[in-house]
Amino acid sequence: MTRTAVARRHIDRHRYAAKMFEVSNERFEELAAEAVASLPESLSSRMDNVAIIVEDEARGRNLFGLYEGIPLTRRGFSNYNGVMPDRITLYQKTICQVCANEDDVRAQVRKTVIHEIAHHFGISDPRLDELGWA
Repeated sequence: MTRTAVARRHIDRHRYAAKMFEVSNERFEELAAEAVASLPESLSSRMDNVAIIVEDEARGRNLFGLYEGIPLTRRGFSNYNGVMPDRITLYQKTICQVCANEDDVRAQVRKTVIHEIAHHFGISDPRLDELGWA
């Protein structure tokens, strides 16, 4: 698994700015790394070719995170050869804007990481909703 790569853009805060709890970029990345490290070995050892990226906000969308790639369940020798890593993007400002303290940020980062990693494993949004991870 590829460790965290950072790509940041400055985007103005939106309507939740008054509630926002800010953490430094470094602390946010630590919280993301903690979330990945908290996964059971049986899951984390099966992750393949994934980069976790941190950005401020998704352009034109209100997302905590986004998975982009080919899920493990759809990979085959003929369609998965020489490809760039899958990307899990965490949106720091969007997450922080709904949090009142660092514990809230930690919990939302963990939930978002688990949600996006589930997509890497081929689990759909409706199924995540059934499991309580939507």
